Amino acid sequence: MADSYTEVTNKSWGSRMKNAFGGIGTGILLIIAATYLMYWNEGRSVRTGDAITEAQLVAEELPSISSVDASFNGKLVHAVGGTATTDELTDPMFGIKVNNAVKLRRKVEYYQWIEDSKQETRTKLGGGQETVTTYTYRMDWVSNPVNSQSFKQAAGHENTVRIQAKSEEQYAKNVTFGAYRLPDFFIRSISGEQAVPINLTDDERSELQRVFFSQNPLDTVDNTGNSNLEENINNSGSQAVRGPNTMINVQGNFLYIGRRPNQPKVGDMRISFFEVPAQEISIIAKVSGDTFAPFRASNGENFSKLSMGNQEMSVMFDQAHSANSTMTWILRIVGILLCIAGIRTVLAPLRVIADVIPILGSIVGAGTGLVAGLLGVAWSLVVIAFAWIRFRPVLGISLLAIAFVLVVLLFLKGRRKSAAQAA
Repeated sequence: MADSYTEVTNKSWGSRMKNAFGGIGTGILLIIAATYLMYWNEGRSVRTGDAITEAQLVAEELPSISSVDASFNGKLVHAVGGTATTDELTDPMFGIKVNNAVKLRRKVEYYQWIEDSKQETRTKLGGGQETVTTYTYRMDWVSNPVNSQSFKQAAGHENTVRIQAKSEEQYAKNVTFGAYRLPDFFIRSISGEQAVPINLTDDERSELQRVFFSQNPLDTVDNTGNSNLEENINNSGSQAVRGPNTMINVQGNFLYIGRRPNQPKVGDMRISFFEVPAQEISIIAKVSGDTFAPFRASNGENFSKLSMGNQEMSVMFDQAHSANSTMTWILRIVGILLCIAGIRTVLAPLRVIADVIPILGSIVGAGTGLVAGLLGVAWSLVVIAFAWIRFRPVLGISLLAIAFVLVVLLFLKGRRKSAAQAA
């Protein structure tokens, strides 16, 4: 089921001018933020890369993890082996238990009304704008309750939830790696999540029904309510609720909160559980007694790494360098885009002024977009170059030269355009 609501709004040219000039400050802040991000990122990249290289030069193979070898204490080692834990992880709300697992995750989904919007804006003669916004409503599974009071058309799209629950995860506190203990930062790095089958007896389902719906099996609460369900589970002592109106159902690997799993209604919920079993891992870290700690390089950067399965030391270091390079490029691109967005915001008043004649505004908008792109890339290269000059002068100077060429091209383009207009 889906329906829609359409809203038409108008903005005068004067209002647009006010907003455009008011946004100049925001544009300048974006340029400053982009500049800081790019400069910091280049320094981070070099420091991280140097730390990985330094670690690679001193790392040793730990031949066995079957016993704690005091001769390796304080050394950076590469080790491979299986993990294990005697901790039993139990979900405090629903009682699902797993053994020999380093992580248990509860995933909660809600069947809710969702509001989507689509805008179409048309610039009118004189610089004003008309915006047609179409809001459409549909029901779907989402990870968090949706506040339907903020909908443009709240009537008929009210959201509720059956119980107050949230997605969460817990980790085993005691995980062994042969004779060694794994530190928490390594425990949280182990991957390989698997779905936990849900097998509830009728009595267990009745117990959950009693805890959550002891007053009324059809109760719902709004998505801003509060309740302490863990306390209810521990302290509730009323008669278990049974019957055709039970709200606790099992559907595949889902614990379904609702009367009809195959016909979901707004407010219904489905909960699934996932575990990360103890398994074989490879690590690079500094031995610290019977556990491990990050390696601290001479530049102050920390380094440690965990990979799943049996991974050679050289492969793990290659992966670390690759991950650092990937993160560097991601942050570079983010910085460049922020810089371009900031310059476009600063130049936005030119587009609004020209919008008095819509076709002229489109031409100016395309021009300012091109200028923002060229200036944004040029400024980004300058910032990156100055950052690299501090660490690697040859590359930094090369980047400055490229940035200079871009600025010259932009200047020459402007002169040719002026000459053509004069002719």
